[in-house]
Amino acid sequence: MDKVYSHDGTAIAFDRVGHGGPALILVNGALSKRLDAASLAADLSPHFTVFTYDRRGRGDSCDTLPYAVEREIEDLNAMIAEAGGSAFVFGHSSGAVLALKAARRPKSSIKKLAVYEPPILVDNSRPRPPEDYYTRLTELVSAGHQSEAVAYFMTEGLQVPAEALAQMQKAPYWPAFEAMAHTLVYDNTIVADTMLGKPLSEDQWASISMPTLVMDGGNSPDYMHNGAQALLDVLPNAQHHRFPGQGHGAANAVLVPVLVDFLKVETISESKYANLLR
Repeated sequence: MDKVYSHDGTAIAFDRVGHGGPALILVNGALSKRLDAASLAADLSPHFTVFTYDRRGRGDSCDTLPYAVEREIEDLNAMIAEAGGSAFVFGHSSGAVLALKAARRPKSSIKKLAVYEPPILVDNSRPRPPEDYYTRLTELVSAGHQSEAVAYFMTEGLQVPAEALAQMQKAPYWPAFEAMAHTLVYDNTIVADTMLGKPLSEDQWASISMPTLVMDGGNSPDYMHNGAQALLDVLPNAQHHRFPGQGHGAANAVLVPVLVDFLKVETISESKYANLLR
């Protein structure tokens, strides 16, 4: 484990696997740490130098209050700087929205961006979270009710059925979820403006000019498919891949070849630029 320091001084813990290939940074979603991406990182390491990191407030990373999405973008930028000043980025779920928001900043150092099922609700294909969802989640976290906060996130945020939640609460990973409950407020801050049930504004996303791969699973709910299509409609340089038979987390065996193909294939624009340098 190594550490890098973000703009506000927060220590961010990370691991690096693979040597010699282009830098690839993995950005996890809610209730996950860098170790949860270790298997994916290992499978990608023959092709890339892969960085996994604990987002602030999780695992071995520190935290600095008050929270702001901009601080997490600075954390990702610190990781990119550590990786050499530019990098490929792959974001999953709320981590995908974080990566997208980092990519739309002026002079982004993200060379190519891949996202898997960023939570984007653009219609009525699923109910919106309750109006007081964020307030209630924050209250539960502030009161120290970690287990209740995770359960509330699962049922009201992810729409996990009650019987499935009951099984999750008995699982060995539930205590780890409880330990990260406070970061659910962070993730929900990140996706607050993408879960409104409204069309995406092209003005907000058109600045993401780097090649972008938008991915979803064939078994995922319609709102995920509709959100992916809405993103494709507003991004100027995007392509799509759907994984048949996969849900919110695609198996490494099908995900890795697609990522390798997208990230390592030179685009036309890159080729023209390279020719200019010769």
